[in-house]
Amino acid sequence: MDIYKRLLEMGLEIPEMPKPVASYEPAQICGNLIFASGQTGTVNNKLKYWGKLGKDLTIEEGRDSARLAILNCLSEIQFVAGDLNRIEQIIKVTGYVASHEGFCEQPAVVEGASRLLIDVFGDRGRH
Repeated sequence: MDIYKRLLEMGLEIPEMPKPVASYEPAQICGNLIFASGQTGTVNNKLKYWGKLGKDLTIEEGRDSARLAILNCLSEIQFVAGDLNRIEQIIKVTGYVASHEGFCEQPAVVEGASRLLIDVFGDRGRH
């Protein structure tokens, strides 16, 4: 399936690539692998949610932020690959969750990113 068609069906689009905030490359190709730099849940280079999970933010807000972050990562990947349809498999996702003391549901938050990858790429999105 065409990734861009699938995104359109889901009502999503790949955002403009976020501007790096330091001296790093957004993504790098090494052999047949692409490594994307970490991203946050920004829209138009502005963080959508502020605070910590378990105090200021709900799990659903965290999931939405994780979805935004993975869309930003896909933007980086598209930048270096030229076409997301070239992606054969998502291998690894690492998520960091700003959490209030005692919050223990980080996997439920990062699931927002994981679920989006599976919904977009099908089995190729399983990591």
